[in-house]
Amino acid sequence: MTIFTKIIKGEIPSYKVAEDDRYYAFLDINPLQKGHTLVIPKLAEPEEDYIFDLDDETLAGLMVFAKQVARGLKEATGCKRVGVAVLGMEVNHVHVHLVPMNSEKDMLFTNPKLSLEADEMAEIANSIAEAIER
Repeated sequence: MTIFTKIIKGEIPSYKVAEDDRYYAFLDINPLQKGHTLVIPKLAEPEEDYIFDLDDETLAGLMVFAKQVARGLKEATGCKRVGVAVLGMEVNHVHVHLVPMNSEKDMLFTNPKLSLEADEMAEIANSIAEAIER
């Protein structure tokens, strides 16, 4: 069972941004930028860890869900764009990174990660969630 499966099941806390019956979005705890969000499918064991191994319906649904989250993320953060990355090497569970960007440099995964306090993370997650609901 991956850390993301444990997050979906509520065994590990997360800063939830959005959720439906098939997908879950939450803040990255080591963000590149404030609002850096991970979007994952809720998969049964064994989990898929490579996005292009997903069936077409799950992949399409993941991207449509990510689009909704990205719209809320852009509104909540005021960024120029929301960058999308699929790396898939750090956790064996398909996940999409959504990163608020004001320049292409904001999306460099070699950049130092931010360290944010729990209350700030919660505030960011709430503002994104509220923007998604609008």
